Amino acid sequence: MSEKITHPTTETGTVHGRNALLAWEQARPDNFYLSDANLQNVLRRYSDADSHAQMQRTYERFGLDAATTIDEAARIEDRIGNHPRLERFSGLGERLEQIEFHPNHDMTGRLIWGSGLLSLQSSPGQTLPQMALTYLLAHNGEAGHTCSLACTSGLIRALQQAADADMREKFLPPLLDRDYHRMQHGAQFLTEVQGGSDVGANAVIATPADDGTWRINGEKWFCSNINADQFLMTARAQAEPGTRGLGLFLVPRHLDDGTTNGFYIRRLKDKLGTRTLASAELDFRDAVAYPVGPIERGFKTTVELVLNTSRLMNAVACAGIIRRAHIEASTYACHREAFGQPIASYPMVQEAIADLLSETYAATASSFYLASLLDRIETDQASEQETAVYRLLVNANKYITSIVGTSMVHRAIEVLGGNGAIETFSILPRLYRDMIVLESWEGTHNVLALQAQRDCLRYGLNQAFDAFITAQLHVSDADLQPLAEHIQAAHDQTRAMFRRMQQADPNFAQAHARRWLHLLAQVAQAALMLAEAQWERDQGLNTPKVDALAHFINLHLRPGYDPLDDEDYLPRLERLMQAS
Repeated sequence: MSEKITHPTTETGTVHGRNALLAWEQARPDNFYLSDANLQNVLRRYSDADSHAQMQRTYERFGLDAATTIDEAARIEDRIGNHPRLERFSGLGERLEQIEFHPNHDMTGRLIWGSGLLSLQSSPGQTLPQMALTYLLAHNGEAGHTCSLACTSGLIRALQQAADADMREKFLPPLLDRDYHRMQHGAQFLTEVQGGSDVGANAVIATPADDGTWRINGEKWFCSNINADQFLMTARAQAEPGTRGLGLFLVPRHLDDGTTNGFYIRRLKDKLGTRTLASAELDFRDAVAYPVGPIERGFKTTVELVLNTSRLMNAVACAGIIRRAHIEASTYACHREAFGQPIASYPMVQEAIADLLSETYAATASSFYLASLLDRIETDQASEQETAVYRLLVNANKYITSIVGTSMVHRAIEVLGGNGAIETFSILPRLYRDMIVLESWEGTHNVLALQAQRDCLRYGLNQAFDAFITAQLHVSDADLQPLAEHIQAAHDQTRAMFRRMQQADPNFAQAHARRWLHLLAQVAQAALMLAEAQWERDQGLNTPKVDALAHFINLHLRPGYDPLDDEDYLPRLERLMQAS
């Protein structure tokens, strides 16, 4: 028998490399809340001291759950073979239209609902803590539940603000129950095969019944969270064309006698991402439905209360995903060695980490400002100007966070190199797949751009936005003033673009709507980061936000900027790498 030939140098190198990867795994935080100083500062800024103190233990506990139990459970649930499956009938042939999940789905559900994320909505003014919990959960991507939370939140808001007392009494309590085994959750079905984003082309029909309910007939093409207990959907209830003829209806999964309502699942969608969330195609045949608010206000209620809720939660989820991508890439860079030193010492890697950190701050700034603003609106503290800003910015923010979310996960994958493409190596491939879906949910990029443009042309929302930006740019620290001036110059550019669109024919305006919205959204993010930086300075905090904001402005808002001419470029990258 020949002796085994060993290569000590090679084996030692292998052990060292693997130990470095093990150290990377151990370096990742075991509490997503306690490790996120930026989130803590943002929540402190927008919360009064008492309410923040009351939520502190919840944040800490859920930050731990999200980083440990939910993280591992979601990873296993997303393995091939563990995804949801459709069970049309019971063993005795009874029609079920039921979805079967991996056991981890219910385990994570108990933690999520037990956090109170949805029960917070039982009283107005709780959007900020609700979004904080959503952000922490989204460090794990969609994880099979984030869509359910967004749909249920929009349904709760629609029932609270548009439905009559009898409907609220019948359907609202189980949506607010934090006990996972008692609760009910919602879904929202708008999309039809012939229309897609053109909701006005919806052809599903609603007809009134003698008992005061309605009957729904037709097909919905993309129905996510198909395992929900309550379906919120649009249907054509009047002869008027377009969105004017649409009503908004609640369709319970089961009738009062416990039998399945009149819907039939054609098939589950085989999606690129969000694979542990069950999405399906549905046929409705005389399904019992209840109108949510006046029929003639159906589409308006859908946009203002349902879609805008989902768009905010979608953006917060994107912010959480960007943050997780930054965690994965920055910790990896500090432990992975190449050519004799950690790759975190190389400028191009530092540049990637700086991109990730600045975009994390930007998405968090805009999304949590909107959360706090919605609290002001729903507690009757907001001015008309603030309400107008919300209406514009909720669409702009969903647009920018979803586009940037995908690009930032891709940037993080680049830092990990070939390892970044391996599903079993890190969460990044799953986050990348989920982000592709988040980009299209609750309005495609073009739809959001055109809606924002139309709202500004019709209602003058851009004037309220101008005043909002001006207010954010009032800073007292001298070194922040040049940053404010760069933001102002970029804002002037958005105003000039809008004036040209106002004066041009509709085709010209449509062609450039997305370009305009992209810049407008980044101006808003930069202005809010500036205001946060000033607040953090005023609190005596040693904040890296000034460097992150400078990086963000140079990257997006200064057309003539050249990093080759910036003497502080490399030192700034090093500082941002250390801040990570």
